[in-house]
Amino acid sequence: MNATLNAPPEKKPNPTFGKREWLYPRVVKGRYYRWRNIVSWVLLAALFSGPFLTYNGQPLFLFNILERKFNFFGVTFWPQDFYLVAIGMLAFIVFIVLFTTIYGRVFCGWACPQTIFMEMVFRRIEIWIEGDQNARKRLDASPWTTEKILKKSAKYSLFFLLSFAISNTFLAYIIGKDALLAIMTDNPANHLAGLMAILLFTGVFYTVYAHVREYVCTTICPYGRLQSVMLDKNSVLITYDEVRGEPRGKMQREKGMEQRIQADAKSFHPLPLATSSQPKGDCIDCKLCVQVCPTGIDIRNGNQMECVNCTLCIDACDDIMDKIGRPRGLIRYDSLEGVRTQKPWRITTRMVAYSLILVLLMSVWGFLLVSRSDLDTTILRAPGQLFQREPGGMISDLYLVELVNKTHKDKPVSFRVAYPGAKLRMVQPITKAPADDLTKGMFFILLPEKSIHQNSTKLVIEVLSDGEVVDKVNTTFLGPVQ
Repeated sequence: MNATLNAPPEKKPNPTFGKREWLYPRVVKGRYYRWRNIVSWVLLAALFSGPFLTYNGQPLFLFNILERKFNFFGVTFWPQDFYLVAIGMLAFIVFIVLFTTIYGRVFCGWACPQTIFMEMVFRRIEIWIEGDQNARKRLDASPWTTEKILKKSAKYSLFFLLSFAISNTFLAYIIGKDALLAIMTDNPANHLAGLMAILLFTGVFYTVYAHVREYVCTTICPYGRLQSVMLDKNSVLITYDEVRGEPRGKMQREKGMEQRIQADAKSFHPLPLATSSQPKGDCIDCKLCVQVCPTGIDIRNGNQMECVNCTLCIDACDDIMDKIGRPRGLIRYDSLEGVRTQKPWRITTRMVAYSLILVLLMSVWGFLLVSRSDLDTTILRAPGQLFQREPGGMISDLYLVELVNKTHKDKPVSFRVAYPGAKLRMVQPITKAPADDLTKGMFFILLPEKSIHQNSTKLVIEVLSDGEVVDKVNTTFLGPVQ
């Protein structure tokens, strides 16, 4: 027998293999979409106005990495306050873990900048210019006509301008509104480095929202993978109720069906919507939940890492349930345990434990924030300097001092040494600590040689303001041993 007769048929090459399958999410509007719309506009307004709002003359938010100066709600933080930032970040991580454990990836769908900008801003511009789902498909598949060139040019131009505005907003969070306005009104040649940075970030934002899109959520962002270790069967997620929806199938009308649907509309259990021997579930397999998904998944296949909890599938499914006379909630916010047991959601021991840890961390952070000193002083011996002998039997050491005023008002300052017979002589006098600024100075400390009994003598330097001791610094004095 000819060997070629038994050979498997040759597979034809797939022209789309290895290429990206572009998504065209369908537009759907429902109750959750309206709430997300309100939340998104509030967050967008807060983002774009944040660097321009002030409190007590200070920016509400500022992350000045260059000057190592940070403002949160008008409170200034310096590198000396890094422990507060560390505790605050730890509390934020616990909050994310707690929030994810209870409510899943609701942050991704409701508050993440990537989702808000993509779905509520850039996607709307695209729909406004190119049309709905089918119109966008036809436009991309069509040859390059004048209409296509004009629409694509208009869309990508608006994308670039919006990306440029976002870059400038983020720059204002780093350097402050005054510095940004100075750059915008000055000759660009004087700020080439800043201009290149803005253009670079503009290119990043443009690439993300014009081309990368859902890959940020499904591939780049690590949060989707972290949720796998945070979630359990009691976590509230966007869930498809397979108990009620399966087996899925197209609805077939039969005699008396309309009357039976109306009579049983409030019942949670599925009605036999088909004439076959096996009753069908409430899912009519319309695939609308797949068509509206911005990451291209089928929520009916179970909870998936790519789901960002945008609630579009809920709105789409609820609309279909209304049309066929079935109760809403085939796709809803619920836990896996809640779907399988039909029991209401309950607070678990894990949730209580995370909540207690979060309250403890926030309490510690609040106490440290309230109790921090207004003036923070750092005093170090001048490197490479040995003690010197002074007239009158005195020994001197040279010290460097850095003084940070964390308040928004200038403060008078002075120094004294809490040690018998010690004197302090300023080299670079510091009489005033400017508001929200770092001041540097130098001084000598002099001790009588007869009072030095060891190589290293411990000293306490007091910082005074308006006659009150506001800070104490421990240091050492090096001198000859008698």
